[in-house]
Amino acid sequence: MKKCCYFWESKKYCLILQIVLLSLIFTGCAGDIEKNVVFQVSTISALMEGVYDGEIEVGQLLKEGDFGIGTFEHLDGEMVVLDGKVYQVQGDGAVIETDENIKVPFATVTWFEPDSQIQLKGIENYSVLKDELSRILHSPNMFYAFKVEGTFEYVQTRSVYPQSKPYPPLVDVTDMQSVFAYHNIEGSLVGFWVPSLAEGVNMPGFHLHFLSKDLKGGGHLLDCRISEAGAEMDVLTGFHMLLPENDNFTQVDLGNINQEDVKRAEQ
Repeated sequence: MKKCCYFWESKKYCLILQIVLLSLIFTGCAGDIEKNVVFQVSTISALMEGVYDGEIEVGQLLKEGDFGIGTFEHLDGEMVVLDGKVYQVQGDGAVIETDENIKVPFATVTWFEPDSQIQLKGIENYSVLKDELSRILHSPNMFYAFKVEGTFEYVQTRSVYPQSKPYPPLVDVTDMQSVFAYHNIEGSLVGFWVPSLAEGVNMPGFHLHFLSKDLKGGGHLLDCRISEAGAEMDVLTGFHMLLPENDNFTQVDLGNINQEDVKRAEQ
């Protein structure tokens, strides 16, 4: 009897040990998967309709990723998230590192871990850059994060000033955007390529923001010319969205967004 009990206890111990080990394995796998997830606050359709009230704080956003783009409460400038820090390119072009309690109405972030790298030389404009980066996409049905670092012969960016209620649509705000030009400047492009399946949730195609190495300039990328730079791409296999709970979002009609207006506002 004692031998049987000992045998049973041994088997039970082994079973418990196996469960613990499997739990650790799958927890590790889940952690790896989370690193390849896009985290997004709100939708591009909501932003187009003037949903500029902040939903989460910068400190909360940084718990979801160390790399990305977006904007700030009241549409107060352009956001660049790089190396775990959040920068605000204000309407006058000034760049500041933001406090963790600043709120965010729209943003897209991830934990940036590059899967592919290429070298870029003699890029004549933004259109050529997009063509070059598109060559390393694995599939048109995935999300990708891109970082381009190097020397830029020319960069054209934009930013916007904060808005007041009642908020105007984004396309009206960008008609009054501030445009900046930089020459022979080192810096980084930060952003994403979004598949067409996400239309309405985000803008399909490339959306990149610029941040200069000296933190004196940046904004939403409009055009560029690159002497020499390195580009890194991170393949993203998951998507997680946080929808706002404020009245501005819950009561807006998002069913009639003009995609041409989206392109006009975001490109």
